[in-house]
Amino acid sequence: MDNTLYPVFLKLEELSVLVIGGGKVAVEKLESLLGNAPATRVKLVAKEISHEIGEMQQKFPNISLHERAFVPEDFDEADIAIAAVNSLSVAEEIRTAAREKKILVNIADKPALCDFYLGSIVKKNSLKIAISTNGKSPTVAKRIREMLTEMIPDDMEILLGNMQHIRNRLHGDFSYKVQELNRLTTEYLYESSHLEKRSHRNRTARKQISLYPVMVAFLTFVLLVLLVIYLFVGVSRLR
Repeated sequence: MDNTLYPVFLKLEELSVLVIGGGKVAVEKLESLLGNAPATRVKLVAKEISHEIGEMQQKFPNISLHERAFVPEDFDEADIAIAAVNSLSVAEEIRTAAREKKILVNIADKPALCDFYLGSIVKKNSLKIAISTNGKSPTVAKRIREMLTEMIPDDMEILLGNMQHIRNRLHGDFSYKVQELNRLTTEYLYESSHLEKRSHRNRTARKQISLYPVMVAFLTFVLLVLLVIYLFVGVSRLR
């Protein structure tokens, strides 16, 4: 089955987000939202709000907390909504209210009730990559995120800044600009790959060199043992 989801990057700090739920999962959703868009206006509604969320409000005053049950009117000022509730009936009630208000909603751990999913995110300064498994396995998405985070160089921001500078100075039509930028990025990737291979060879060589003294010491020890045995056998024969 193909993944027919369409990825978008929202200017979340220009929107209002309704979060329904006040437990551990709600904390994770808030951390993801505010970790990517710290100035986002968030309205959180829950019968019980955890101490962790109260602490987050101290750091992010743009979070407004409402310790009470959810009501459909909570959608009136929201652009999108995220729910983190345990009860399936409450989740279905939230989905129904969101549909009536024409608000897109994500309901944690209930893919069938979601209008959109929150993907796992790779972030290196200006570079941001969202990963989707079509709602099938957040764990796999998390592992891929960890792999990409490790693989992408930390100096990516320098490359992006240079490419922006070059793009702004390029003259010609759109097709020419795309062709030139493709050529430059291809050259960069080739050079980076070449340097990484050379670095790997150097690391391998250093490891081999570091083993030489150990091998020499080991061989010397073996030779000494053989010499002692030889002398011992020779003396025994003379007797």
